[in-house]
Amino acid sequence: MARVTVEDCIDKVDNRFELVLLASHRARQISQGSQITIDRDNDKNPVVALREIADETLSPGDLKEDLIHSLQKHVEVDEPEQEAASTAGGAPVIRDDVEDDAPETVNFDQMSEEELLAGIEGLVPPEKSDDY
Repeated sequence: MARVTVEDCIDKVDNRFELVLLASHRARQISQGSQITIDRDNDKNPVVALREIADETLSPGDLKEDLIHSLQKHVEVDEPEQEAASTAGGAPVIRDDVEDDAPETVNFDQMSEEELLAGIEGLVPPEKSDDY
């Protein structure tokens, strides 16, 4: 059954390696409780994932984006560009919609990995009691 399913999937996903990545990712999703979009027919999760790709009940592009998102460790956030403090002529820009006492920047405390590990190591486990 799986060989026929793989041959059906090659029409939807050209690269066999990418097909394996997408099908395995989908099989893991099914194992974690995701709803399947076809009848199971007593098939295991990898075969169900391949059949979903072959029947086009799931978009390979959507699966690929979901796979990439699940593998990302750090997501870059684009920060807005700061407005220029003056115009081309050098005159200051006067804005009526901004309050004078509003903070311009927000500062966050940052902790290095070493500081975090040192803090965790310094934690004392709670005392054991006979009540539990």
